[in-house]
Amino acid sequence: MIRGARVLLAHQLLDERMKRCVEADIIVFPMRVSRSVWIAPLAAALAVTVSAQDGAGLPSAPSATLEQQRPPAPPPPPPQAQTTAPAAETKAEQAKPQQPVLETLDPKMRPRAVQQVNPAPQPEHAAQPQTTPPQDKNDAKGSSDNPFSIVVPVNEVNVVFVVTDKHNHYVKDLKEADFRILDNNKPPANVRNFASETNLPLRVGLLVDASNSIRDRFRFEQQAAIEFLNQIVHPDRDQAFVIGFDTTPEITQDFTNNPEKLASGVRLLRPGGGTALYDAVYGACHDKLIKTQSNRGGLRRAIILLSDGEDNQSRVTRDDAIEEAQRAEVVVYTISTNVSGTKSRGDKILEAIANATGGRAFFPFKIEEVSDAFSQIQEELRSQYAISYKPADFAADGKFRSIDIEALNKKYKVRGRKGYFAPRAERASAAVGAQ
Repeated sequence: MIRGARVLLAHQLLDERMKRCVEADIIVFPMRVSRSVWIAPLAAALAVTVSAQDGAGLPSAPSATLEQQRPPAPPPPPPQAQTTAPAAETKAEQAKPQQPVLETLDPKMRPRAVQQVNPAPQPEHAAQPQTTPPQDKNDAKGSSDNPFSIVVPVNEVNVVFVVTDKHNHYVKDLKEADFRILDNNKPPANVRNFASETNLPLRVGLLVDASNSIRDRFRFEQQAAIEFLNQIVHPDRDQAFVIGFDTTPEITQDFTNNPEKLASGVRLLRPGGGTALYDAVYGACHDKLIKTQSNRGGLRRAIILLSDGEDNQSRVTRDDAIEEAQRAEVVVYTISTNVSGTKSRGDKILEAIANATGGRAFFPFKIEEVSDAFSQIQEELRSQYAISYKPADFAADGKFRSIDIEALNKKYKVRGRKGYFAPRAERASAAVGAQ
C-alpha cells in the first residue's frame, strides 16, 4: 500500500514538473526569438567593425575617411572615344597662336645658392644650359650654339670702340695711325685689321628690369624698347633677343631678326618680384652672346640694360657679371629708370658695369627721356671702330690683360672695353682643334 501510494505521488509530481516545463518552454521561446531579432543585427555590425579594424590594424585616418566618402570614379570611356579625343586636342593646339618660348637662364651659378651634401652624380649634358632653338631660317642666320666654331686665332684680340670730341660728337674718319694701342702695357706684335665699322653685324641683348620697383613706368619703357629694336636691327645682318628679369631672368624672345617677334617678346614682360640684375647680365653673356658668330668676319656684341640698378636676388656678384661680359667681348649700355633727380646706389652700379665693358651709362631725368637714351645708343652702335691685333708676349693663362687705346689728338676721347681674359691653355687647344 505504502509503496503504491509513493508511486502514485511520484507520478503526480512528475506530471506537474512536465506541465511546468512545457509552460516554461512556451514562455521562453518567444523571448529567445525576440532576443535573436535584435541580437543578430548587432552581432553582424560588430563583425563588420572587427573585420575592418583587422584589415587596417589601426582606425582609418581622416584622409582615408574623406577618400571613402568621395563618389566612385566614372567608368573609362569606350575605346573609340579615347582614340578620337587626342586628335581633337591636337587640332585645338594647332589652332592656338604660336608665342615666344619662355626659357629660364642657367648661368652655372645655382650651386652657389644650394649646397648639397654628397649630391647624386648628374649626366654631363644636364649641366649644360639649354637654349631655345630659332623659330625660322632667318632666326638661325648668323648665330651659333657652338662657342668653338669661330675660326680665328686664339691669340687675336678684337676690340670695338668709339671716339668723341669735346662736344661729345662722334668722330668717324680717323685712321689706324691716329691711335696708340697698348695690350698689358705693351704695343701689340702686329695689327691685323682696322676699320671704321658703321655697318658691322650686331648681336644685341635687351635686358629689361621687370621687378616691382619699376612697375609705375614699365609700360612706357616697353614701348621705348620696342621702338629701339625696330630701328637698330637690320634684318639682313643683325639679330637681337629679349630678357626680362625679376627674381630670375627669363628669355621671352630668343635671337631673331624679326621685329614683330622682338616686340612680342617685350610685351610678354610683366612686372613683379625681386631683382636679379647680375644674374641676367651673366646669363646673357655666358649662355647667349659668347656663342654668336657672323659669316662676315667681324661682329659686335652689346647689351642694353634697362634697370634701376638695385639688385637683391642674384646668385652671382657684380664682378662675376662684369668678368663674363669681358670674356664674351660684350659692351654694356645701361639706362637708369631712377627719376628721383638724385644719383642712387643703383645708378653707381649701372655706371660701373658700363665703364668696365666700354659702354655708357644714361640717366634720364624724366621717364620720357628714356627714348632719347635709346636713340643715343643707336647712334653710337653705328659710329664705332673695330681693330684686331696680336698681343706681344701672349700667354694662355686665363689672366686678365688690360687694353689701353688713346687718340694721338688729345681733343678726342676713346671709349672701349678696359681689357679681357686670356683663354686658358686647355680652351685654346680645343679652339685650335676645332679650326
